[in-house]
Amino acid sequence: MAGRVVGKVALVTGGASGIGRGCAERLAQEGATVVVTDLQDLKGDEALAAIAAAGGRAEYLHHDVTDEAAWVQVIGEVKARHGRLDILVNNAGVGLAGPVLEMSLETWRRQTAVNLDGVFLGVKHAIPLMRQSGGGSIINMSSVAGLKGSPGLAGYCATKGGVRLFTKAVALECAAAKDGIRVNSVHPGIIETPIWLTVAPTGTNEPPNLDAISEMVVPLGVKGVPLDIANGVLWLASDESRYVTGAELVIDGGLTLR
Repeated sequence: MAGRVVGKVALVTGGASGIGRGCAERLAQEGATVVVTDLQDLKGDEALAAIAAAGGRAEYLHHDVTDEAAWVQVIGEVKARHGRLDILVNNAGVGLAGPVLEMSLETWRRQTAVNLDGVFLGVKHAIPLMRQSGGGSIINMSSVAGLKGSPGLAGYCATKGGVRLFTKAVALECAAAKDGIRVNSVHPGIIETPIWLTVAPTGTNEPPNLDAISEMVVPLGVKGVPLDIANGVLWLASDESRYVTGAELVIDGGLTLR
């Protein structure tokens, strides 16, 4: 089905690489005008070039999601350029692995600032423009680490679990306001992205072998790719999911079944 989000304006944070780029490309492919934000400006330009080459429409803004003033500026730019916002994908995140007894307060706070504060600020500043636009869809990127604990990832699990319940609370607030805004979370499993090279420690200096890990722990036996997540995000962004809010979309090859 082509054109599933035609006429919609989407904002994707952390959209220069990994899952975020996959979401930006997929939304653009289905007709949305996509505003990609990130701190990685060169990769952001590469994402725009790829979207343009495929016939899509996209723009890039430098954006630190931990900075409230930056959020005000980004949402202001979206309103000035497009007059509306229909889709927000709060995707920007970091994964900082290590035993809790060795974790510094600085590391804990850095992870919280990006993974949790960034989502809060995005929701806070996007909702007013979405309401002016007649409603919309907010998709907060959590993780399977937001559903179950994992040794060495206590900080990451805490932030992603926070995203999960924050999403549900905001979904209820929007439903009570009858503002037409749906809010859902997505929970990726082992996906071939840069962040997995940092959140899957192996005890060596070598990057983890995601194929081998997936074969051992994922029931389907294989790792996922950004498109697997992007397809789920597209569904939540589209009107096809009009009756879905406060839900957890788990895309993990069955990982959390064990």
